[in-house]
Amino acid sequence: MMQSTFPLLSLAIWLPIAFGVLVLAYGRDNNPGIARGISLVGALASFLVTLPLIQQFDNAAHGMQFVEKFSWIERFNIFYSLGIDGISLWFIPLTAFITVIVVIAGWEVITTRVSQYMGAFLILSGLMIGVFCALDGVLFYVFFEATLIPMFIIIGVWGGANRVYAAVKFFLYTFFGSLLMLVAILYLYLKSGSFDILVWHTLPIPLSAQILIFLSFLMAFAVKVPMWPVHTWLPDAHVEAPTGGSVVLAAIMLKLGGYGFLRFSLPITPDASHYLSGFVITLSLIAVIYIGLVALVQSDMKKLVAYSSIAHMGFVTLGFFMFSDMSVQGGIVQMISHGFVSGAMFLCIGVLYDRMHSRQIADYGGVINTMPKFAAFFVLFSLANAGLPATSGFIGEFMVILGAVKFNFWIGMLAATALILGAAYSLWLVKRVIFGAVGNAQVAQLLDLNKREFLILGLLAIAVIGMGVYPAPFTDAMQISVADLLKHVALSKAQ
Repeated sequence: MMQSTFPLLSLAIWLPIAFGVLVLAYGRDNNPGIARGISLVGALASFLVTLPLIQQFDNAAHGMQFVEKFSWIERFNIFYSLGIDGISLWFIPLTAFITVIVVIAGWEVITTRVSQYMGAFLILSGLMIGVFCALDGVLFYVFFEATLIPMFIIIGVWGGANRVYAAVKFFLYTFFGSLLMLVAILYLYLKSGSFDILVWHTLPIPLSAQILIFLSFLMAFAVKVPMWPVHTWLPDAHVEAPTGGSVVLAAIMLKLGGYGFLRFSLPITPDASHYLSGFVITLSLIAVIYIGLVALVQSDMKKLVAYSSIAHMGFVTLGFFMFSDMSVQGGIVQMISHGFVSGAMFLCIGVLYDRMHSRQIADYGGVINTMPKFAAFFVLFSLANAGLPATSGFIGEFMVILGAVKFNFWIGMLAATALILGAAYSLWLVKRVIFGAVGNAQVAQLLDLNKREFLILGLLAIAVIGMGVYPAPFTDAMQISVADLLKHVALSKAQ
C-alpha cells in the first residue's frame, strides 16, 4: 500500500460537502445567485482536486494508493481508512465531473429552494466519493447509507407529481437491502476483530458461511445496481426525480452497487461467488434481454432510458461473474461509460421537458426541424446508448461479450442480443422524437439549445467520443488491480 503524503482523497470527499454546507448556510431564496455562484465554485474546485489522482496514479503498482489511515473509534478498532486502486480510480473524477454538469444544468431551471437543491448535490457528491475510497467496513457503510438522504430529499422536494411515493419507494428498497449487508459486516468483524476491508479479503471462511455473506451483500448491491427482479424502484424514481436527480442516480448511484460486488462480494466470498455465479449470470441475462424488450414498449422517454439503464447494468454484473480479465474490465468500463451516456440522455430529455413540460414520446416528432443542434447531440448519445463503435458505449459491451463468448458461446450469444435490442429502442426513440415532419404547433415553436445547455451536452459529447476512440487511460489503470482481484478470487479460501 502506498501511503499518501497529502490527503487528496479526504479533500475529494470533504471539499464538496463543505461547499454544500456553505451553500445551505449562505444561500437565500431571495438571492439565489449567491447559492448558484458558491455551488459552481465548489463543484469546479471539487473536480479539480480529483485530477491529481489520475496524474499521480501508478498503473504498474499493486495494492492501494493514496492511503490515509487514522484511528476513529478505538474501542471497536474502527479506522478512518481511505485508499484507491485501479478499480475505484476513475469513479472519483467521474462523480465530481457529473456534479459540475448537474450544477450548471440546474442554473436557470431550478427557481425554488435553490441553495437546498445545490447543497444536496454537493453533499451527495462527497458521500458517493467516500463510498469509492473507504477501506473500513463501518466507514463504507456510513457513506453508502448516507447517500440515500440527499437523494431522498432531491426526489421528494423537486420531483414530479408522484415524488413522495417514488422517494419513499427508493428509500425503502435501498435501505432494507443494506440492513442485511450490515449483518454480514458485523459477522466479518466478529470473525476477524477488524473492520479493515483488506483484512476481510484474506479471511478464511467456510463455504456455507460464504454463501450467506454473499447473499447478504447481493441484497444490498443488487437493489442498488438494480438487478432484475429488485429493479422496480428505479423507473419510478427516474420519472419523478428532477433532471439533475436522474442524472446523478443513473450516472453514479447505480455504480455503488456494481463497485460493491468488486470490493466485497468477489474478494471476501470467492468460493460463494463461483458457486452462485450461474445464478447471477442468469439474473443479468434476464435484465439484458427482458428489460431491453420492456424498454421498447415505453411511451415515456424517461422510463425508456431508465429501463435501458437496467439493461446496461445487467451487462456489468454479467461481466463481473465470468471471472476473466476481459469481462471484469469490460464491466468497469461499461460503468464509467454509462455514467457519461445515461447522464447525457437524461439531460437531453430535461432540455425537451423544460420547453414542453412533457416526456411523452407521442407529444414530439420532427424536433430536428426546430432544434438542429439539440438533434445532433440527441442522436449521438442515443447511438452511444445503442453501443455504436467509436463511442464509449461500445467498448465495455464489446469486452463483456468477448469475455462471455470465451466463457460460454451461448451466454455470449444471448448477451450480444442486447446490441440489437439497444439499437432497436434507441433508434425507435430517435425516429419518433427527432425525425419526420414537425409533430405539432408546440414543436414548431421550440427554441434550440442555449449556451449553457450546449456547454453541458458538448462536454459530455467530448467524454463519450474521447473514451470511445481512446479507452487506454481507463483500461491501463485498472489492468493490474483487476488481475490481482481475479488471482485472489481464483484461490479457494474455504476450509
